[in-house]
Amino acid sequence: MKQTLPIFTAVLLLIAALAFGTVSAAETGTDNTIVASGTGSVIGTPDRAQISLAVETENPNVQVAQAENAARMTKVMDALIAAGFPKESLKTTGYYIYPVYEDTKLTPFQKVKTYRVTNTLTVTLHDVSRVGEVIDIGVANGINQASSIQFLLSDEQSQVLRTEALKEATERAAADAKTVAAALGVSITSVKSAEIGGGYSPVLFQNYAREDSVGSGVSTPIQPGDITVTATVTVTYWIG
Repeated sequence: MKQTLPIFTAVLLLIAALAFGTVSAAETGTDNTIVASGTGSVIGTPDRAQISLAVETENPNVQVAQAENAARMTKVMDALIAAGFPKESLKTTGYYIYPVYEDTKLTPFQKVKTYRVTNTLTVTLHDVSRVGEVIDIGVANGINQASSIQFLLSDEQSQVLRTEALKEATERAAADAKTVAAALGVSITSVKSAEIGGGYSPVLFQNYAREDSVGSGVSTPIQPGDITVTATVTVTYWIG
């Protein structure tokens, strides 16, 4: 029994030593890092535009409403092509036929009053200065709804601006990390990892209504404005 006690005590000491060694290794391997984030913003001018135009017709006879709609939209498309807009820049992005019911307060049951047909055409432009011209041609030839204009960046322009924004974001993250490291009395040795985010939102105008007639004949003025491209960078730095 006397021999058993020293052996048992030795086992306990060995277990304790092993446990202490594991904790020490974990502490030694702990990451000494600083994490810093930066944001960069660059302003650019849109070089692409998309205009959504629509013809809406209504008639008690669905076939009449459909035929009238088709005739008016064909006239619009022909006029745009004649003005020099490429056929491939015109795209149908919506076509709907739905019934319009009479007021249920006047009749005890639902009764179809008319059928409404809506055909939406989206025009993509590489020359944003012609947006007003597209609207004027559309209205003069049968468009009676203009739902949205989007000003965008081409892939090439977007990449150029994003590159500038990423550089700015990276520089700001590095500057912040160096400031904190200096305040802590340590130095940055290398980069452990980096994460990138950000992008841009198109300039969007919605529900810009026009009457069926052109009116005074004055060209519609449209100003695209600017687009801000942003980028975010989060960098983890090793310090020593």
